[in-house]
Amino acid sequence: MILVTGGTGKLGRRLVADLVARGERVRVLTRDARRAEGLSGAEIVVGDLRDAAAIESAVRGVDAIVSAAHGFQGPGGVTPEAIDRDANRTLVRAARDAGVKRFVLVSMHGASADHPMSLARAKFAAEEDLAKSGLPHAILRAAAFLETWILIFGERGAPVFGPGTNPISFVSVRDVASLAMLALDGALDGETVDIGGPQAIGLLAVAERVAKKPIKHVPLPALRAMSIVARPFAPEFARLARAAVAMNTMNMVVSTAVRTRFPALPATTLDDVLAS
Repeated sequence: MILVTGGTGKLGRRLVADLVARGERVRVLTRDARRAEGLSGAEIVVGDLRDAAAIESAVRGVDAIVSAAHGFQGPGGVTPEAIDRDANRTLVRAARDAGVKRFVLVSMHGASADHPMSLARAKFAAEEDLAKSGLPHAILRAAAFLETWILIFGERGAPVFGPGTNPISFVSVRDVASLAMLALDGALDGETVDIGGPQAIGLLAVAERVAKKPIKHVPLPALRAMSIVARPFAPEFARLARAAVAMNTMNMVVSTAVRTRFPALPATTLDDVLAS
């Protein structure tokens, strides 16, 4: 049995489908059973990652875990500290106590203790907890998901944050799910690997392909101001503003080393995602 947290998200859904197609028994932990609609073949367990009892129940009888949940955005006051750091810490502890044989953590490219984004700092804290646990494990540091930003600029009609020209190795959830399958098979035990897509393009390039109305920009100075001013009353919006600043100013190009090592990994482009 493989437990997938974050199984109702874009990556989780793809991974669950791939695992079920391979004949694996899959369990998905979700706060809302309605969000699990369409996850055919998986066992759905309703529970909150912030509840230690729910986690202990979910890991019972599990051989492997993929933690793909995140607290960057979401209902009910979720935060990176609550989900990506603290809930993962509880999940790692429960996995160790239950004798889980392998733990795969989906982290993010650039995760570090001093990263300007709280999500990256929380992911790094989870990485450290997992590394110290003694569990056979792999850490996948993924770039920003193509599917997420297609949704943001397409269906949601969001403006481009900043100039949007900084190159980013956007990666499809198809590629990350395939790497997670390799990790579950033990190909990456004890390793921390980065995965990006085959292209390095900017936010603007994505928006130009999917926007349904004229593109507008939020200036970088305004984003910097909003990341500070909005923090007390709109922390989720402030997190988004800080992330947008980082995506316009930091090195977001990911090494292709994992693709050289595993040439069979899919190399899904923006065109591929839009065509599917």
